[in-house]
Amino acid sequence: MISEPAATALATIGTVCWCVQLIPQIVYNYKRKDCEGLPPLMMMLWIISGMPFAIYFLVTRGNVILQIQPHLFMFFCSISYIQSLYYPPVKMERRKIITIIIILLVTDIGMELGFVLWLRPLDDKGIHWPSLIFGILASILLGLGLIPPYFELAKRNGRVVGINFIFLGVDSLGAWLS
Repeated sequence: MISEPAATALATIGTVCWCVQLIPQIVYNYKRKDCEGLPPLMMMLWIISGMPFAIYFLVTRGNVILQIQPHLFMFFCSISYIQSLYYPPVKMERRKIITIIIILLVTDIGMELGFVLWLRPLDDKGIHWPSLIFGILASILLGLGLIPPYFELAKRNGRVVGINFIFLGVDSLGAWLS
């Protein structure tokens, strides 16, 4: 028999892990002032995956933690993404980085407002498939974000460079508890 309070507590801890998983990576990047081995494409795909996750949980009125989690995840992914563009090996101009982040932010706000206002009434009437598309799309984008690190590993014959192991541990703990 499954204990609902225990399952909720473990899922909440898992969600908190997923909210803060990138903090060790951000600190690691900042201390080294280098993001070699941390693919910007991974962080960008994770930011973009947060958009449909947020829409899904807002439309379906998931619990408050699930509504906040995609936004915190996108925030920390954005910091790591900015670092991966600013620090070597990419070293992009600040103006371009700011432009990219503004475009992502405006896109997210527009999509969340538009789709939540459009899909909530449908979800309230029992029509769930449109919001489900966003949940599936978010999962696919999140999974696609896991592919670029394998190319980094291949470049270095399997040697892990630039990925913080505390980040990986907290991410794995979040998955296990959820």
